[in-house]
Amino acid sequence: MFSYQKKLQYPINIKTPNPKLAKVIISQYGGPDGELGASLRYLSQRFTMPTPELKGTLTDIGTEELNHLEMIGAIVYQLTRNLSIDEIKAGGFDDYFVDHTTGIYPQAAGGSPWTAAYIQSKGDPITDLHEDMAAEQKARTTYDNILRLCDDYDVRDAIRFLREREVVHYQRFGENLRLLTDKLNEKNFYAFNPSFDKKCFDKGE
Repeated sequence: MFSYQKKLQYPINIKTPNPKLAKVIISQYGGPDGELGASLRYLSQRFTMPTPELKGTLTDIGTEELNHLEMIGAIVYQLTRNLSIDEIKAGGFDDYFVDHTTGIYPQAAGGSPWTAAYIQSKGDPITDLHEDMAAEQKARTTYDNILRLCDDYDVRDAIRFLREREVVHYQRFGENLRLLTDKLNEKNFYAFNPSFDKKCFDKGE
């Protein structure tokens, strides 16, 4: 069971609306490498992890990603609240506005709605941990790209915090991968057929 604290992990206090920037940042809400996908990926993968430590890591990070989703939603909301129609048009926010007004909707910066095809839960712990490490680096790159496009200090401050957490998550998944391979005593592992390698490479088979 999760316990919800009624506060953001990092404060969001944006003074200047900017719909053009909101349209970019929404990608970390519901884009291919965003926080919604991250939370669902990790909270789904945790069920099949073979050790309590791995389950705990995925639960902790998956829960934190839900908080990051809330942070991104708060950023987009504060960037778009109380906009006039002229500001919406000038900021190129009109196509989003037609479908969602200024509601927070899970989509990529290019407009594609979120889909479960963005994530994977394979049931093989090594495969899933490699997936998770790659996902954290892709999210970090997306935040890098947002920072390149943003000159608002209030937004940059929160985005920098989120970027730093992606780096920490990548490091934690790497530590877990090393611990797991040490416990398995082999460099590759097949959850449902541990003798797979031997059968594949036996001569005459």
